[in-house]
Amino acid sequence: MHFSIPDTQELYSELTGTTYTGYNIYINGSYHCCLRYKQLHALHEQLRRRCADLNIQLPATFPPKRLLPLTNGQLESRRASLEHYLQLCGQDAVISKMDNFQSYLLNAQQETSLADGILGLDYSGSDLKRVSAVLEVWLSNDLTLQVNCHIGDNASTVLRKVCECVQLPTQFMQHFCLYLVRRQNSDITQNKLVLLRRLMDFESPYLSRLWAQEKTLSCQVMIRKSYWNPTYDLGLLHDQVALKLLFAQIVCDIDNEWIISPPEVLQKLTSLQEHGMQTEYIEMARQLPLYGCLQFSASLIDYPEPKTTALISIGNKELSMRTAKAGKIYETKFRVTRMRCWRVTAMHNTCTIDSSISNSTDENASNYGKSPTNLQLAFEYLMSKQTLRWITITSSQAMLMSVCLQSMVDELLNCKDTVDGLNARVREISQSQLLSYVSRNGRVSHIPSTLTSSVSTPSLSTELMSSSTATTATTTSSSSSSSSPTAPVKFFTQRTRTKFNPKISSSSSYSAVFFRNGAEESVHNEAFEGIGDDDL
Repeated sequence: MHFSIPDTQELYSELTGTTYTGYNIYINGSYHCCLRYKQLHALHEQLRRRCADLNIQLPATFPPKRLLPLTNGQLESRRASLEHYLQLCGQDAVISKMDNFQSYLLNAQQETSLADGILGLDYSGSDLKRVSAVLEVWLSNDLTLQVNCHIGDNASTVLRKVCECVQLPTQFMQHFCLYLVRRQNSDITQNKLVLLRRLMDFESPYLSRLWAQEKTLSCQVMIRKSYWNPTYDLGLLHDQVALKLLFAQIVCDIDNEWIISPPEVLQKLTSLQEHGMQTEYIEMARQLPLYGCLQFSASLIDYPEPKTTALISIGNKELSMRTAKAGKIYETKFRVTRMRCWRVTAMHNTCTIDSSISNSTDENASNYGKSPTNLQLAFEYLMSKQTLRWITITSSQAMLMSVCLQSMVDELLNCKDTVDGLNARVREISQSQLLSYVSRNGRVSHIPSTLTSSVSTPSLSTELMSSSTATTATTTSSSSSSSSPTAPVKFFTQRTRTKFNPKISSSSSYSAVFFRNGAEESVHNEAFEGIGDDDL
């Protein structure tokens, strides 16, 4: 989970008649919620108590309270400290999966959606966890499902209801997840699928779709498979529903040219499709290049030359770049095991609301989540022995690329096994503790646990992961690494000055997260640490 707080806004409390500062929180590059300091402090207190029960430590210190009103400098310092705190919590393998953390963020999204009127006035003051709705979910073959759910349902709950609609057995649910997608039509491409982001348990797919439509003309929720290792396909071939879902996705990927198919092979695949030979179709498609990869929109990279346009694909333990030069297509593959580390840079063109405007329903206040964001993914790659080079990708999908790389590394290293026992303790303790959420007006409400009521979508089960082909990769042996697995990611937030935001200096402002991966602070891809001379 990548957090950033690029800016703040002044909100008005009708209850007290005063104004307060709201911190605009982005998760994985998308606007999620606006919380005030006391709400984040309440979250911290719950996490602190839960960590004490588990005998673990929080990875960051929460910024202290202040008795007097904050100056502009102190407000900026608090914003940066809160951002740093959330970033460290979001990158902790245990804390990021805690029911406290995910449920609190889910409720924060609901409160912000109501306050900003994203649902309309009819839902003002409603408990969205009890408001029924119909969510349209796309299958890969463009068929749609009308799924009955609640507006406040998280991704796993909605996924379970989708699986019930298509009658997919429960044991196969872990193989699938939900994405936000859109169809792109232009003079060059017609009805091409574009992935926006993967939906997680800290958010409501219904609300996330509404927020995304504030920026995108149209987007939909789609079900797709959730794993990277193509050998897991074999487990789906014995169930008719799972087989049809997998078949529909492969056909979609071939139609979108995500899977490269020579004309003669494409002709055979078309014949198999026409005769309804789905298993044979899948077996043939599995032999094609880029099978099992996700393809992203055209991006700018600085390799082999600056400002090179490339198509990026991620899958099969590698990141692939296809570039065109002199009428020829060149493909460069970067293996994930040779990436020492990577970082994501987000540059927000922020707009600060004038201090004289205190009403949160003002038009400027409602548009803060729409500010454009430029994203860059940079990774340090082992080009040859003793030679490392940074390669930068500029793309609106850079955050999704980072999430994909992280999940691929997790699958390679069986990271879930290292924290599975601790997560079991988290679930056991959560059943005996009552979670709560503090709203903007200070009202405390009890909330259900996301971990105890649903199945998490981001990871496969331990049994499934144990068959990974990358179990020979070694991890760090230090006690700090084993007790607190960390992601090999650095996340930077860059803010620029605009005429609406004169408080920021002309020089760019950065905040960074550094992870503990051993005795000293460093940033490492643990799959990289297992590289041998044969890989070079």
